Amino acid sequence: MTTQFERELREQPAALTQLITRGRSAVQALGEQIRKFSPRFVLIAARGSSDNAARYANYLFGVRHGLAAVLASPSLITRYQSSLRLDEALVFGVSQSGQSPDIVAMVEHARRQGALTIALTNDCTSPLARVSGTCLPLEAGEERAVAASKTYTNELLAFAMLSAAIGDDGDGWSELEQLPGAMRSTVEESAAVVDRVHPFRHARGFVVIGRGFNISTACEIALKTMEMTYIMAQPFPLPDFLHGPIAMLDRDLPTIVVAMDGAITDDMIEFFSVVRQRQSTLIIISDRDDVLSHADVPLRVPAGVPEWLSPLVAIVPGQFWALGLATARGLSPDHPRGLSKVTETE
Repeated sequence: MTTQFERELREQPAALTQLITRGRSAVQALGEQIRKFSPRFVLIAARGSSDNAARYANYLFGVRHGLAAVLASPSLITRYQSSLRLDEALVFGVSQSGQSPDIVAMVEHARRQGALTIALTNDCTSPLARVSGTCLPLEAGEERAVAASKTYTNELLAFAMLSAAIGDDGDGWSELEQLPGAMRSTVEESAAVVDRVHPFRHARGFVVIGRGFNISTACEIALKTMEMTYIMAQPFPLPDFLHGPIAMLDRDLPTIVVAMDGAITDDMIEFFSVVRQRQSTLIIISDRDDVLSHADVPLRVPAGVPEWLSPLVAIVPGQFWALGLATARGLSPDHPRGLSKVTETE
């Protein structure tokens, strides 16, 4: 029986198409507004998978626009009653439901400070949308499975579209228009991953390594693994892992590495020899055959997506990995224990 989560994984190409088609004019208007505002930095308030989308935005705005982007700490407002100076900031509230009180409070505070505030949410009638200066709908359609899939990739796409709009980047828009097709190919190829995870159903944990744009992917794979399979999965940027946590690596701790073509690929290839020395099983997500040749378990992503957009497709094998692992452990991917679709935190 097909689960709701798998159905929504397969809906991702259509969801991307819908956002590109329906959202482009609104995004271009926002891009012009952001250029006129000329922010000094970007602040992003988010939780869960939306936090991982924010990690992508950190690299996106830094690499492509020279803008420092940081993740907000909403408890500064909700618990410590701080007054942050945000009058020159571009502030995003990112939430599938737009319901979480701490995200709402952070954006509301920023708007009072004179920040340019934008909500990225699937519900533009939500509390987050109401306190924001502008709401950009994610256009993902209803998501019923508790674990986010198409709302996550549409959050990534929304940030990517905003980047193209801010830079008035015609080539970037052309690359964005190719994404639904690339996503469709990736979903088709990644579906077979479900049948490859059975040997890992009793793993004590996983290390998930990423860097650059795809640290977001490593974090999201780890989150999906933990919430759907109840196995500990710890994400690390490669340099941070080398600065201490590598001590725990051994044959009983499998390593998942996201190594898409780009500025960090050589670093990842160098790291593979370390994984081999520690006799850890190496699971690699990549769009390069030479990289995948190092893997015990290669998870292929079709080539051709530029690095700045690669997290949108690199996540897909990880999503199917978590789905397959949950199924192999006899768990429901749609209803992880103790979780609900809307989580309200303060």
